[in-house]
Amino acid sequence: MIIDLPNTTTSKVNSKLVHVREQGGATTLGRVLTLVIVTDDGERTEEAIDAANDASREHPCRVIVVARGAKRAAARLDAQIRVGGDAGASEVVVLRLYGALADEGASCVIPLLLPDAPVVAWWPFEAPAKPAEDPVGRLAQRRITDSATDKNPIKALEVRQRYYTDGDTDLAWTRLTLWRAVLAASLDLPPHEKVTGAAVTGEGDSPSTDLLAGWLAATLRVPVKRIKATDGEGIISVVLERKSGPIELTRPDGRVGTLTQPGQPARRVALQRREVRDCLTEELRRLDPDEIYEDTLKGLGKIVRSRASARTRPDPERTADVAAQAPTLSAARAAQVAKAKKTEGGAAQEAGATPAAKADPKPKADAKAEGKAPRKAATTRPRTRAAAAK
Repeated sequence: MIIDLPNTTTSKVNSKLVHVREQGGATTLGRVLTLVIVTDDGERTEEAIDAANDASREHPCRVIVVARGAKRAAARLDAQIRVGGDAGASEVVVLRLYGALADEGASCVIPLLLPDAPVVAWWPFEAPAKPAEDPVGRLAQRRITDSATDKNPIKALEVRQRYYTDGDTDLAWTRLTLWRAVLAASLDLPPHEKVTGAAVTGEGDSPSTDLLAGWLAATLRVPVKRIKATDGEGIISVVLERKSGPIELTRPDGRVGTLTQPGQPARRVALQRREVRDCLTEELRRLDPDEIYEDTLKGLGKIVRSRASARTRPDPERTADVAAQAPTLSAARAAQVAKAKKTEGGAAQEAGATPAAKADPKPKADAKAEGKAPRKAATTRPRTRAAAAK
């Protein structure tokens, strides 16, 4: 059910919410938090609302959308209340602010906050440089941004690093959960050796690739290269160097990854790019500061950036073949194979052609054509003419 309240006030909106709750009964209760979405009024606003509705099925909440409209218009507040099937497991309040009210989102949100419930602020697109000092950010215990949707994702990530405050997080970081889990699990397999270096290859403007490199630098405390890929989207591959050989995790198609390491068969891993609703759902599971994300931001200053060469990206088929042969092909067996190939090559050479030093200067085919047998080379010089005539 959708209820439109044009040119209204927050007091009327709150009264209408109470009326809807009385009509709906207990189904409108049980909210665990208030999610405030701050964005500009436009088509993308509905994308953010849909993601919040999906996340509310795990975290029932009240969703307040602050959609900032044209600042040159007359000061006006148009509200919309969505409940039931149009709001997932939550109740959605959309506040469209125009004119002078466009910059007063926090004042319009305060009367609608759930009492004694935590507040989470989410900027699904462009976010302020200092979310913790934003008027809406001051009301929240957790502040969620998304560097990937910014006009300059890498620069936006640098701003997050500079102005980080406890409670900040970014969906570009949340998209790494599967990558981090696979890489951590691969180090639990033998041989248990120390990682001596790492390289992360990905799209040039992928903030998730930078964060993954920063996480490896902060966690493993080893040199990490951040390589800019010439093609592909998002994260392409990760290589962890060890004494016995590298661990390689590649995802060239953006859906399925391949994990290869010495002495183990190649493994296919589901690494499909995560949807916004899944990342938002994960972030709403915690309200305390993310210390690992903080350390990762610090690790961004330790990575070394370089451009990809022609051989930077590993071939998935080649790495899979090498990994499949590694458990069965020993060094001794490899030597035997090389020796056998060498022997076969020598035999083929002897059977196919006579060495040039022993070859007859005139081909046998020509000798037969003239009706003469091929002459053998004289080994001794005759001493007399009689001997020569005989």
